[in-house]
Amino acid sequence: MAENTYRKGDIIELTVTDLAEKEQCFGRLPCGMGVMVSGMLAVGDRISARIRKVRQRYIEAQAVEVLEPSVDRVEPPCSFFGVCGGCKLMHVGYEAQLRYKEKKVSDALRHLGGFVDSPMAAPLAAPSPEHYRNKIEFSCSSKRYLLQEEISSDRLQAPKNFALGFHAPGNFEKVIDIDRCFLAKEPMNRVLGLTRRFALENNLEAYGAREHTGFLRNLVVRYSEERDELMVNLVTSWYDRDLMERYAVYLEEGMAGAGMTIVNNVTSRRNTVATGEREYVVRGSGVITERLGELDFRISANSFFQTNTRQAEVLYRCILEGAGLREEDTVYDLYCGTGTITLFMARHCRRAVGLEVVESSILDARSNAEYNNVDNALFFQADLKDFKTMLPTLEAHGRPDVVVTDPPRAGMHPKALEAMVQLGARTIIYVSCNPASLGRDGKEIALAGYRMESVRPVDMFPHTAHIESVACFVRE
Repeated sequence: MAENTYRKGDIIELTVTDLAEKEQCFGRLPCGMGVMVSGMLAVGDRISARIRKVRQRYIEAQAVEVLEPSVDRVEPPCSFFGVCGGCKLMHVGYEAQLRYKEKKVSDALRHLGGFVDSPMAAPLAAPSPEHYRNKIEFSCSSKRYLLQEEISSDRLQAPKNFALGFHAPGNFEKVIDIDRCFLAKEPMNRVLGLTRRFALENNLEAYGAREHTGFLRNLVVRYSEERDELMVNLVTSWYDRDLMERYAVYLEEGMAGAGMTIVNNVTSRRNTVATGEREYVVRGSGVITERLGELDFRISANSFFQTNTRQAEVLYRCILEGAGLREEDTVYDLYCGTGTITLFMARHCRRAVGLEVVESSILDARSNAEYNNVDNALFFQADLKDFKTMLPTLEAHGRPDVVVTDPPRAGMHPKALEAMVQLGARTIIYVSCNPASLGRDGKEIALAGYRMESVRPVDMFPHTAHIESVACFVRE
């Protein structure tokens, strides 16, 4: 078929040669035309696909059938794979996942950063690709997402007006009712099952996002590996003291022997965000404690904490290794959150200064410093796009020898990036959760007179397309 004869609706055959963002893959037709294909595929799959759009330089298509499976393809253990949007790579063997993620970082550095020969090490694999998360947010909805087998058979497997699980991809009001998440610790899955049973037995009305009605909104479960502690946070539209007392007794009986604190976040906001305007501690202290390295962190219901505890330690040791700290050094930690990296660094230098825009995070960071008896860490609330205006105040504590920056997925604000390189630190450690941002910001850091010395991907989130990277830049 000649290139100009392809039409919408045609069935084409091709081999997947690369993975792209979200659920898209890439391949080429014999004529050389590129094809972006939607569907849960693996590199090496020989597929048929239906054309959706013919553009000037490439074709968009939807996968129809895997004709010859890739050697990288495996059977996903989760029955909700392909419906739930969480684990987009569960059908790919873990070694192949690591190769894909390594290539993703390398491509971004080459194409967006201009680093032709980036000094990149192999990704650090997670000890286990399953049951690694220490926090899971489940959503509750009055509109249950119907599975294809239910629609085909016209026979419901459960009530349509209640679901506790994960939002269907691209749908803010419908939730997939799941019984188990393969990324959650098993005690967290037990809490999920008990909470669903309690809600159904007590006729609790699920929240309707469009109508803004209903009582039960979210279930957030956190787990401390170090202390074997659970935090159960039920997010509701109003406070019902007697009901929460019955729920606590129900959980305690069902989770016999488990160390547990139970809290109730209450919100009247018109959204599905799992945080409250008010918080009630129903059982226990309202916090759990987790350990990273030699530090203990008290985690409250709405605190930020890395969701993969063991790999967070690996990530932080990579940061420490790249920084090459000396006893007399001053470190600035930009986008410091609750201060985990700042405190990790403070034990190896003269002073560590953390900057963060969120007030509650700064309060948590100061509390964590006090809890761990770290007296050489300072924390300031600051909007980093106004970083330059803060420099006179910060320099009273010493100009930085090392800067660590851990920005959001979008990367650093241009003004913050400009001010950071003007500090003239000996070393800049850029911690990235988005290879594209690392490529773009890394290019600007290099143009300011820094050499990229090393890049180390760290797989914090197996079965997903996300990859963390620690990049070390040394001033020329």
